[in-house]
Amino acid sequence: MRYLFEGYAFDTGRRELHRGTDVVSVAPQVFDLLDYLIRNRDRVVSKDDLINAVWNGRSVSDAALTTRLNVARSAIGDSGEEQRLIKTLPRKGFRFVGQVREAREGAGPNPGDPPESAPALPDKPSIAVLPFENMSGDREQEYFADGMVEEITTALSRFKWLFVIARNSSFTFKGKVVDVKEVGRRLGVRYVLEGSVRKAAGKVRIAGQLIDTATGAYIWADSFERDLTDIFVLQDEVTVAVVSAIQPKLLQTEIEIATRRRPENLTAYDFYLRAMQQFYLATRAGVAEALKLAHRALELAPQFGLAAALAGACHMQNVVSGYAVDPQFDRKEAVRLFRLALSLDDGDPETLALAASTSAFMVGDSDSEIETADRAVALNPNSHLAWRGRGLVYRIAGLPEEAVRSFERAMRVSPVDPLLYMTHVGMGMAFIELRRFDEAIVAGKKAQRHNPSYAGAYYCLASAFAHLGRDAEAREAAARVLEVDPAFTISARMGRRRQAHAKLLIEGLRKAGLPE
Repeated sequence: MRYLFEGYAFDTGRRELHRGTDVVSVAPQVFDLLDYLIRNRDRVVSKDDLINAVWNGRSVSDAALTTRLNVARSAIGDSGEEQRLIKTLPRKGFRFVGQVREAREGAGPNPGDPPESAPALPDKPSIAVLPFENMSGDREQEYFADGMVEEITTALSRFKWLFVIARNSSFTFKGKVVDVKEVGRRLGVRYVLEGSVRKAAGKVRIAGQLIDTATGAYIWADSFERDLTDIFVLQDEVTVAVVSAIQPKLLQTEIEIATRRRPENLTAYDFYLRAMQQFYLATRAGVAEALKLAHRALELAPQFGLAAALAGACHMQNVVSGYAVDPQFDRKEAVRLFRLALSLDDGDPETLALAASTSAFMVGDSDSEIETADRAVALNPNSHLAWRGRGLVYRIAGLPEEAVRSFERAMRVSPVDPLLYMTHVGMGMAFIELRRFDEAIVAGKKAQRHNPSYAGAYYCLASAFAHLGRDAEAREAAARVLEVDPAFTISARMGRRRQAHAKLLIEGLRKAGLPE
C-alpha cells in the first residue's frame, strides 16, 4: 500500500518514505510509528495504543515517545509547534490529520472486464494529467480542481515535443483508486501527473506528483498554497507553477533515458535530445557534438523542423562564440537551416524561437524576427525557449526594456531551465544598455554560477564593473573571458549589427582591457 500526502509517498510494502524522487531515511521504529498513525488516521490513538503497536507493550517514557514523534514529524516536514500532519491532543493522544490518498499496487480493471490492448508508447515523451482529488468536501472546489486539470492539460499540449492525453480519456479515472503503472499501460503514456486540492481557512493547498509509469518512481512532487480569492486567476497561477516545474524535469528525464540507450537503437527524437544536452554546455566540443547529432536526427527524419532549427543554432553559436574555423560557412549554414526549419514547421513555437534568434544574430531583419518571436510566445506562453528567444531578438533589435520583460518571463515559466545561464547573460547585457549596471552584475554572477565555462557571463561582468569604475574586478572578469575563450575579440563577438545596439556593452569591454 502507498499512502500519498503533501508530496510524500509512504510505501508500506517497500518500507520506504519518499519526498518527490528522494528516499527519506527513517529508522524502523519511526517508520512503524508513522505507519500506525496513518493507518488509524480516522481516530485519536492513545499513548498506550502506540506503545502496544510500536514497542510491543514495553515500558516507554514520555520523553522517549515525544522524541520519536518529533523525529517522525521532522521526516515528513512537520514540527511540534506547527503540528500540520501529526497533532497532539493533550490528555487524549495523537492523530494523523494530514489529507491522505491510498494507492494500492496492482489496482486496475475489474477481473471481469474484457482485456484491453495497450496502445504503444509514442516516440516522444507522453503524459496524462489525471483528475485532481478534491479533499475539501466542498463542491465548489470540485469544479476548481477539474478546471485546473484542464488548464494544465492545455498548457502542456502547447509543447509539440510532448504527447498529451486528452482530458476525456484522463477523466475516465475520476473518483477511482488507480495504479499508475496500469494507467500508463491503458493510456499508452510514460508519465502521469496526479494531485489533490484542499481548502482550509480561506486558502487552497494543491499538491502534485509526476510519476514514471514504467517504474512507479516519483520524478517531481511539490505543494502550492494560495489565498482563495479569484478562482480563475488562481487556476492560471497554479497552472504556470506546475507546468514550469515539470516541463524541464520531463525534458531532463528524457535526455537521461536517451543517453542510456545504445546508439544503434536511437530514433531521430533521441538524437535530438542528445544534441540538446550537448548544446546546453555551450562549449566548443559540446556545440560540435550537438551539430553532429542534430544532423543525424535530420538524416533519419528530414521533416524534423526542430532538429533543423537546432542545427542552425549550433552554426550560429560557432560564429558568436568564436568557435568557427570558417565563420562565413557557419553563417551561411545557420541561415540555410533556420529557413529550412521554418519551411518544415512554422507552427512549432520552439522552432520559431530558435529560428528568430538565429536570424537576429546572422541576418538582422528586425521586423521579421520580432514578428516570428512574438508568434512563438503566442503559440506557447509557457515555453522558456520561446520567451528567451524573444528576449534575444528584442535586445539585438535595440529594445532592451522589452528584452528584460521577456527574459523575466522566461525565468518565471522555467526557473530551473538548463539554459538559464544564457537567459541571465541576455538580461545582463540588456541591463547594461539601460545603465542598470548593478543589476547587470547580479545577472552575470547568476550566469557564472549556472555555467562557469560560459564566456558570456564574464564579459557581461567585465563591462558592468568597468562602467562602475570597479577596475580591479573588471580586469579580473576580462581575464576570465580570455581564460575561457582565448580567441576573444570585441569585433568578432559583437558583429557589425550587434555593435549598433550594444554601444555601452562594448564601451565597457574596452575599458576592461579586452582586445579589439
